[in-house]
Amino acid sequence: MKQEKENFELVKESEDEKENYIFQKDKTTKTVTFFVIGILIILIIAVILSSFFFN
Repeated sequence: MKQEKENFELVKESEDEKENYIFQKDKTTKTVTFFVIGILIILIIAVILSSFFFN
């Protein structure tokens, strides 16, 4: 028995009625995305600075 290919979308527009999506294009998703990117940048800078101090 073959399984049908699933049709997932990466980003869902707010007016679409589909259920197969990963992210929804709204204010919350944008805010969380910028927050996570900011935290990752801070962590990368911390690792680089710690390599100078604990060399």
